[in-house]
Amino acid sequence: MKPKTKCIFCSIIKDELGAVRVFENSDFIAFMDKYPINKGHALVLPKNHHESIFTMRDDEVGKLFSTVSFLSKGIMKALDAKGLNIGQNNGKAANQIVPHVHVHIIPRYSYDSPNGRWPSRNLISDEELEKIAEKIRASLPVDGIRAR
Repeated sequence: MKPKTKCIFCSIIKDELGAVRVFENSDFIAFMDKYPINKGHALVLPKNHHESIFTMRDDEVGKLFSTVSFLSKGIMKALDAKGLNIGQNNGKAANQIVPHVHVHIIPRYSYDSPNGRWPSRNLISDEELEKIAEKIRASLPVDGIRAR
């Protein structure tokens, strides 16, 4: 499905815009969130444009979440996270900001929400994001889905 307007995520996929990539295969891409909730916050998305999960085939959704699971293992290990949130929003009412399907992987730490609230987003430099991404790439399971 082609976007009606210029999609920022499609521009990243086509290398028209930069992003710190963590993983890529023929179907999916993952990159670091520039304004992460926590260190290691990554986005996973299909390379084919879909505005919501409802326009994806069931097998595509399954592959997307298999990719999320694969990357989550690397993120947990690389960053010594104590927990993990996985989020996927559909539509403006659900706070979907970019109309291209994407899944948030947000590592959580015992210290990050002492008052029970979500940590605040922070801007992180590309240099710092690259250091985090390198640790994640090095921690991805060898028997995973890299070559898909």
